[in-house]
Amino acid sequence: MTSTVVFQCGIRAVARLALFLSVSPTFRGDFKPQKQCAGEDMQGWPWTSVGQPVFVSKFRILREGEQVEVQDSVKSDVGVFLDDDGDLDVTRKPTHMVCDREKIHPVILSQAGGAVSDEEDDEVEDKECSKDIIRIEHTMATPLEDVGKQIWRGAFLLSDFILSFPAVFREATVLELGAGTGLPSIIMAGVAKTVYCTDVGEDLLSMCQRNVALNCHYFGPAAERGVKVRQLDWTADDFLTDTDNEFGWSEEEVADLHDNTTFVIAADVCYDDDLTDALFRTLYRIASNLRNTSTAYFSIEKRLNFTLRHMDVSCEAYDHFRLCLKQLADMKDGKMKFTVEPVPCSFPQFFQYERVNQLELWKVSASAV
Repeated sequence: MTSTVVFQCGIRAVARLALFLSVSPTFRGDFKPQKQCAGEDMQGWPWTSVGQPVFVSKFRILREGEQVEVQDSVKSDVGVFLDDDGDLDVTRKPTHMVCDREKIHPVILSQAGGAVSDEEDDEVEDKECSKDIIRIEHTMATPLEDVGKQIWRGAFLLSDFILSFPAVFREATVLELGAGTGLPSIIMAGVAKTVYCTDVGEDLLSMCQRNVALNCHYFGPAAERGVKVRQLDWTADDFLTDTDNEFGWSEEEVADLHDNTTFVIAADVCYDDDLTDALFRTLYRIASNLRNTSTAYFSIEKRLNFTLRHMDVSCEAYDHFRLCLKQLADMKDGKMKFTVEPVPCSFPQFFQYERVNQLELWKVSASAV
């Protein structure tokens, strides 16, 4: 009886650890508290409206010659690797890279010498390569329902892809689903004509809007008007057109979306099966109402979690995402045709983060029958 209780307690501990790992991003570097935020505690630390500390991290876009060349890491099946003793063997760092440690690991503008004040730091950045600096307001850890406030590797991967193929997206109208902190939308704004950066929740959308304002130096003040932060609830049947809502859609914006959108993007948004189902329903609904054929790009990271249901390590969220892709490709409703294919992740790496083998990029092409 005692051994059974101990075993069950151990299983619960492993499950809790797996959940923690699944909602904690992997990057490190210099970050600082945001000056203005939803609230502050007695020591002056910034917090969101739900009590999470807020930071602003700075990411440098690598110039030509600094970029990390990466081999293709997309694989068609999911493998769980065990060592000789039967323990889970997870590759933490890409072993195929021959670059130095600095370019593989996420170092975010490490400051040399003594501490620099915010004003001095901002003045230096204005003079030196400010266009290469992306600032993102975010949190470091959140409950599962607020994961959009973190920065995930899938957002870096999708941003790398946009920077690698700017001509593909030049002067396009683009919709981002589940934008979170808005990093891919901000990068996309450097080449696209209009970017609809969408998510749900006033707190998250306000954070995203601030990130757009923080990075107008990257895409230019005029382009800021072309980045529209809007609410798009995948579980709703239509757009929020309440003119009193800061993030509501105007009739002109809805018409522009339907008439001109040719690309849909989403970065690491599939972690809950119900939300993934809603995502694909939203993709179908929007794609079927677009005047032009469209292409969607989804980045995703396969996350290994221990599940009590299987009593084993699995990638349930990823498996469900792949199932939805297959169902979309196999669908024959006489109205829409979807083609699904993986995108080799061998394009250059413009941001310093770990592009692990579990990161994937998928392309979904949609056209009317």
